[in-house]
Amino acid sequence: MSSPVRVLRCDALITCVDDTVAVRRNAEVGISNSGRITHVSDHRPANDTVAADVGGLLMPGLVNTHSHGPMTLLRGVGDGLALDRWLGEAIWPREAKLQPGDVEWGMRMASIEMLEAGVTTSCEMYFADDEIIEAVRSTGGRIVCTPGVVGAVHLSSLHEPGGRIADIKRLHTEHHDIESLVTVGVAPHSPYDVPIEAVAALAALARDLDTLLHIHIAETETEGAALEASYGSSTVSILDDHGVLDGNVLAAHSVWLSPSDIAVFATRNVSVAHCPKSNMKLGSGIAPIVAMHAAGVNVGLGTDGVASNDDLELWDELQLTPLLARVSSEDPSVLDAPTSLLMATSRGATALGLNTGTLAPGSWADIIRIDLDHRSFQPIVTDADVVQRVVWNAKRQHVTDVWVGGSPVVTASEVTTVDAIETTEEVKRRGTRLSA
Repeated sequence: MSSPVRVLRCDALITCVDDTVAVRRNAEVGISNSGRITHVSDHRPANDTVAADVGGLLMPGLVNTHSHGPMTLLRGVGDGLALDRWLGEAIWPREAKLQPGDVEWGMRMASIEMLEAGVTTSCEMYFADDEIIEAVRSTGGRIVCTPGVVGAVHLSSLHEPGGRIADIKRLHTEHHDIESLVTVGVAPHSPYDVPIEAVAALAALARDLDTLLHIHIAETETEGAALEASYGSSTVSILDDHGVLDGNVLAAHSVWLSPSDIAVFATRNVSVAHCPKSNMKLGSGIAPIVAMHAAGVNVGLGTDGVASNDDLELWDELQLTPLLARVSSEDPSVLDAPTSLLMATSRGATALGLNTGTLAPGSWADIIRIDLDHRSFQPIVTDADVVQRVVWNAKRQHVTDVWVGGSPVVTASEVTTVDAIETTEEVKRRGTRLSA
């Protein structure tokens, strides 16, 4: 006899299915023992089910497509510096002091922050990858771990038996499982930091492993000047000419793209991780999201690291994305609320190659509950109002409960899987040491 299906019953839910946002009232979501959604429907009789009346609004967990989670240890450092100075003067000197244990505690803190804000999945680019994976496993979050490749650190031994490529292969063998909470990709930092031939080799590795290639592209206006002068074309064209954009590619930031660059992304099915808050804080520019959307480029949302954000909520990104698009185009009709919500959920999941970010049979039961009765949401009259309130009003304090793969990880707005107080104290202690 099969085990009973677990059911969450709610006052309303948002589905985000087939690139469409829909609201259902007095609905329920069924969850199998394997952590996938069995059905989404009106309330059914409780036969053969274990039902919980949770009320409120259920919706897909948010998907953070670009994060450097362990940088919770470096929160807010280098404020006021442009990207090149920020990296060289504030970030890399501190990161040189990091020990694997620091990275694990920093990532645990990041995972707690994200889960309590309703972010159930994050794509991480960093190092000390075993510790990152262990940290997220401890909290119960979902992670795409993309081991970073930095020129000054990894290039000299990249292809050697103990080099970064060998380590990425090991990580993929030991941890990558599309049927679990952990997948592993490949992440050359950027074409201005890693030589183009090495980037191409890492892209080939990602294709061989059938996994994600995650790379910073065109974050600032001038970062690619030397490379582009050498080849006589844009960074995107150079990457395309070297086969880097084949396969499953996620381009973080992508602020300074020309119309021809956007056309290449559309042709190659490159996804973009849009990080508006980080781009604003570093003065990097406004990404041409409206043009990307018009060209059919898939765009998800990312926080970047908290050193340049300074939090991991993703609700800010959800709201800033349409705001920046509207002010830059001087058109209040662009990027409506449903489109923006898709970028934070199902389109982000598509960018990562994951079956999440939607409430549909067969998808992972990565679900968050929002307190729909909160005074800051009222009044709610229509279904469209539900979506509008989530996009324009929601914050971490509105998230009450979170399930990842059907398992509860946040209850009554607090993570239940790890000791958040202990984690906070460790991050305070270790972050203080790094700043000395």
